[in-house]
Amino acid sequence: MIKEVLKEFKEFAVKGNVIDMAVGIIIGGAFSPIVASLVNDIIMPPIGYLLGNVDFSNLYLAITPAQEHFSTLEEAKAAGIVTINYGVFINTLISFLIVAFAVFLLVKFINKLKAEKKEEACEAVEETTKECPFCCSTINIKAKKCPYCGSELQ
Repeated sequence: MIKEVLKEFKEFAVKGNVIDMAVGIIIGGAFSPIVASLVNDIIMPPIGYLLGNVDFSNLYLAITPAQEHFSTLEEAKAAGIVTINYGVFINTLISFLIVAFAVFLLVKFINKLKAEKKEEACEAVEETTKECPFCCSTINIKAKKCPYCGSELQ
């Protein structure tokens, strides 16, 4: 019983799809900090500058009343203020959109490659076979006589 389960698990784990998925997860994990840096260090500073020197990572709404205004989110958190961090959410949302677009482009590219491969396979089948005009069977293109109906072919 246990041997059967282990054998099934081994077959499952060695299949190409599982390995492909694992590679995808690893690359996705490595891709995430790059996208976060792109958003936080490249995209958001110019947007913040155009909007009047706004630092999105420090935009928050204080829920607990505070006697003073804090210039950064870290200062507010250090003072024990409960905050809604909508600036961080905006950064995360933009990161998500970039990752989603990158995945879309990747899937589109892979689908294009699969379609080209499928067309090549179809062309190869069409080039090596023909249809018997008498019995409509698919036969080898080099055949002089139909193996199904025995008709002489031209």
